[in-house]
Amino acid sequence: MKRILLTTTLLLSALGMAACGNTTGDRALSGGAIGAGGGAAAGLLLGDPITGALIGGAIGAGAGALTDPDQIDLGTPIWRRN
Repeated sequence: MKRILLTTTLLLSALGMAACGNTTGDRALSGGAIGAGGGAAAGLLLGDPITGALIGGAIGAGAGALTDPDQIDLGTPIWRRN
C-alpha cells in the first residue's frame, strides 16, 4: 500500500511541477531535479527517501521531456539565468 501511495504522489507531483526551460534537455533536467526533491520528501515520510528520490526523479525527467512550454512553464532554469 505504501508503494502505491508513494508512486501516485510522485507522479502527480512530477506532472504538476515539471518543468522549466524551452529545450527538451532543460525541461528533463529541471523536471528530474524537482521530481527527485519531491520524491525524497515523500519517501522520507514513508520511510525510504532514496527510493522516493529515484522514482520521483525518473518521473519528473520523463514529464519534463514529454511536455512543452505551452503546457507547463515555470520560467527560465536557474542555470540559464544571467
